[in-house]
Amino acid sequence: MSIEEIIRAIQARKPINVTANDGSFSIKIDRYVPYVCTAIHDGSNLRQNLHSKMALDDYERWYEEDPHTADFIASMPITMVGNDSRFEYELNRKEPVYDVAWGKEVWTKKLTKKEKSVSEQKHANYYKVTHALIQKLEGIFGAVIVYDMHSYNYKRWDREVPVFNVGTERIDNKRFSKYIKHWREELLKIELPEIEVEANINDVFFGRGYNLEYITKNFKNTLVLATEVSKIYCNEETGESYPEIIKAIQRRMKRAILNNVQLFVNEETNWAHTKQNMLLNNLITKNVHQIDAQLNVLLKNFELLSYVNPINVDEQKERFFKSNYTVTPKFKYRPIKFNPYELKKQLHLLETDQIEDITIRHLYESVITGCIDQINMVAARGTEKFYFNSLRYFGRPDAKDIRNAKYILLLPEIKGEAKKTKQFGVEKAIETFKQAFEDYGFKGRIKVVKKAVSSAMVINSKKMVLIKEGATFSKNEMQYLSEHEIGVHMLTTMNAANNKLKIFSVGLPVNTRTGEGMAVLSEYLSGNFTMKRLRELALRVVAIDTMCNGADFKSCFSMLTEKYKADVHFAFILCVRVYRGGGFTKDYLYLNGFSKLFKFWQQGNDLSPLLVGKTSIEFYNTIVEMIDREIVEKPMYITKSFANPKTRLNDQLFDYILSGLE
Repeated sequence: MSIEEIIRAIQARKPINVTANDGSFSIKIDRYVPYVCTAIHDGSNLRQNLHSKMALDDYERWYEEDPHTADFIASMPITMVGNDSRFEYELNRKEPVYDVAWGKEVWTKKLTKKEKSVSEQKHANYYKVTHALIQKLEGIFGAVIVYDMHSYNYKRWDREVPVFNVGTERIDNKRFSKYIKHWREELLKIELPEIEVEANINDVFFGRGYNLEYITKNFKNTLVLATEVSKIYCNEETGESYPEIIKAIQRRMKRAILNNVQLFVNEETNWAHTKQNMLLNNLITKNVHQIDAQLNVLLKNFELLSYVNPINVDEQKERFFKSNYTVTPKFKYRPIKFNPYELKKQLHLLETDQIEDITIRHLYESVITGCIDQINMVAARGTEKFYFNSLRYFGRPDAKDIRNAKYILLLPEIKGEAKKTKQFGVEKAIETFKQAFEDYGFKGRIKVVKKAVSSAMVINSKKMVLIKEGATFSKNEMQYLSEHEIGVHMLTTMNAANNKLKIFSVGLPVNTRTGEGMAVLSEYLSGNFTMKRLRELALRVVAIDTMCNGADFKSCFSMLTEKYKADVHFAFILCVRVYRGGGFTKDYLYLNGFSKLFKFWQQGNDLSPLLVGKTSIEFYNTIVEMIDREIVEKPMYITKSFANPKTRLNDQLFDYILSGLE
């Protein structure tokens, strides 16, 4: 866009994401909000006709520029980024063209009047647009805050210098002291890998730059916080960047800015929104849409369990029992209908770095990494590598998990639970599940299958509940399975299908912990939980721990039946779950997830954001942010037991038992 077009768009309050037609700077306005972020020294471009006159080489220029400062603010809705080198013209000085900078001659030959005027015009254009933008925002909101981001070379100092420095010399410190102090506190909270963070005011730089001076002079209700980041995120001597530190600064800077803006807008502006996340863009960008669609196409039919569940369980059970539990089962699996190498290759090609918002980018990157781990599991099925891939993705029980399991297994039975109850067949289970579908108001398919490890399970990609042929259920089991499979697993599948973004259908990393944790919690909150069920979850933990410690199928089976007096049929199926594929560590996450979700619920947290699809509690804040920003729809369906928990006689006893979980 031309400068005039950019200014007209601002005056009309239109969203834009453009570069000035001379290439000098870029401006992004995703949403009109009362704050702006600038990175005026991020660029390194130099006009072609000036190269022959430039006395400094690429590294010398890079050394005094502020690389990656645009990355630090990329998640924010209004940004202005300088694309040209400060040695072509300096946006942070009133007189823009250097002759000498940092003790070095900048030009080998003096610039012509015309060459100099082009640079001066670029400088003037930036401030024309800056003026129009701040004027518009002050007119809308009454006051504005600007984060003027820079970086500096800390190794040139012969003393300890802070990671962050805020220059406040030329702003109204008396009027804005609260926000300056708060900004420093937010910067101090930033945690970076293996770096001790210090944040000071006027320690290294004092905020004397022209960007701050111009805005402060022309707009009395705008606060500019000139903020320097030491170049801890790169090697000053070679120019090599450290991507993980850059990403860490970007993620934490986003939250620091939002926290500081929230304080400022609440007291200085007429901003009407109460939710902090509404200070961010509320549109799904083209890049997010594109990557989400590509991810969905690649993975919409990928279901890990469908490739890991053996298809000859009944035959191997008969063989194992006939041998008096001495012959190790040999499992067979359905054919793999995709090329693992090709699928991983396609996932690696997804350009997540094009997603500007660091939080959303991190979400997609994590999903892709997790899916690749799952594909590696399938590719290594039946080999020792499968087990190590399972460890990589799911992990294994830690000391706390094992203590929780052993604590449960030491508890006595609850009076009356051991009593035999009437058993119902598949027809009654179908009837119960159909009723659950009707109660929730969504449609799903129910299919009876001969070959299955579990008596009932949901296939997410097909919106289908599978029931094992010949399975029997007590009334309580049917009820808790209905809560578990329909009220959580099918419900989250349906919520995900209703969303514009399909990432929650694909599933967040290790969503088993959260999905199964919520499913078991729904059993508890619906009043259908039993000590028998809790004991089953604990036995899964000790079985997986036994397998991880080197025991084979037969030894694990013996441990369950002899040490813990487990029923032989139950013990066999549990061992199948643990040893399928070559060593599957997933099942410890039921108790682990339940413990986490139970405590999360007890603390009064809203569980509904986790119902938008196949989610992970580790991404709870990200999901809440995306819902607040209207990027993700609120869940259409809510698990009934979460909305209206039931009480029963044993609640106090169970509360006491569960309070003992770590």
